[in-house]
Amino acid sequence: MATRALTSARARFDEYVERLGDALGHADRREPLRAYLTGLLLSGERKSVEPMAAKVDPRHVSTRHQSMHHFVANAPWDDEEVLAVAVDHVLAQLERHAPVAAWVVDDTGVPKKGRHSVGVARQYCGVLGKQENCQVAVSVSLVNATTSVPAAYRLYLPKSWAADEERRALAGVPEDVVFQEKWRIALQQLRRMRDDLDLPAAPVVADAGYGDVTEFREGIDQLHLSYVVGVKPETTVWPPGKGPKRPARRASRKGPVPTRLQRDAEHRPVSVRDLALSLPPAAWRSVAWREGTKGRMRSRFAAVRVRAAHRDYQLDEPRPEVWLLVEWPPDQPAPTDFWLATVSERATLEQLVRLAKLRWRIERDYQELKDEIGLDHYEGRGWRGFHHHGVLCIAAYAHLVAERARLSPPQPLAFLREAPLPEGFRPRGAPPAGRAP
Repeated sequence: MATRALTSARARFDEYVERLGDALGHADRREPLRAYLTGLLLSGERKSVEPMAAKVDPRHVSTRHQSMHHFVANAPWDDEEVLAVAVDHVLAQLERHAPVAAWVVDDTGVPKKGRHSVGVARQYCGVLGKQENCQVAVSVSLVNATTSVPAAYRLYLPKSWAADEERRALAGVPEDVVFQEKWRIALQQLRRMRDDLDLPAAPVVADAGYGDVTEFREGIDQLHLSYVVGVKPETTVWPPGKGPKRPARRASRKGPVPTRLQRDAEHRPVSVRDLALSLPPAAWRSVAWREGTKGRMRSRFAAVRVRAAHRDYQLDEPRPEVWLLVEWPPDQPAPTDFWLATVSERATLEQLVRLAKLRWRIERDYQELKDEIGLDHYEGRGWRGFHHHGVLCIAAYAHLVAERARLSPPQPLAFLREAPLPEGFRPRGAPPAGRAP
């Protein structure tokens, strides 16, 4: 029985590699593709090219290393096409458990030293929780309560890089890549997912780094998608039942008729923090949203209908009503988290909370992509290699996710076995035997 399961798992992996190979555009790329995916899925502390080559083909490390390095760093295959195949591969297994519940926008940092790796700059690095030298990639993931996988992945190019022609040329940054804020990159990814990939539509979920940008929320509206996005405590809204004033009619008929909405000292929007603090005790309810490592995760929430107020004095019509969701844990002196949501007016508080909290899966995905698959292990400096390695890591992870969704307990990749290393083998750059690293 175990042999049959291993045979089936191997056949599924072979079929998957063939499908990915069809997207590469050249038959010679299929073998290094298989080697690269195998190296990423095998155990090992380091998933840069040479250690993987040593595990996959230990008696021809130099030749295999050269082949795999050329494949990931230089070969001109389309990473978006490969990623589309990977997403399609995992989607069937993901939807076996539940429909896609959300498209989650997020970004991840890869700490780096030096200044020559493409996109590296001193910027906020989420994995370190502070400003540090790193690369940052923006992604959108397909998520439900049990499964998730990135469906879009793009490097954020800081202004210092976008304007530096010498570094751009050395790193092979395409000419049409210009500086874009992360939220603009995310909107492009959402548009492609909606228009080109035929993916099941779902609410967009994002943290306040994206959701607090009015243009980002309006961009999602223009894509005809709903959202549940974090906002900062200072974000202003009109309380339930209120909104900006219509312009008063002029006594004289001369001159243009005023159309812009108005506010004054007595009639102004409030911050979401102040609105939350003004809600009566009856507005707050305890809601549990998932099982955590220490039991059921539960907190206190309230939800009311509001209108976003950012610069609406420049508009002719009030913005539509949306949900304001607020979390105020019982052990905290004030509300801690705020979201605006355009999902159905009939949505329950429990539904709003579960959507807002789905982002935890992305954090888990990135941890595993880095710790187990090697997303942050790539040592090349170029634009093409960064994206090729990232997409191949996601492709490897997609197969792992699909197999886990298929089988329980998850032992689907047991057929992958690393070859024994030759006696005395040391990767290039390793310290001589007997010397401490």
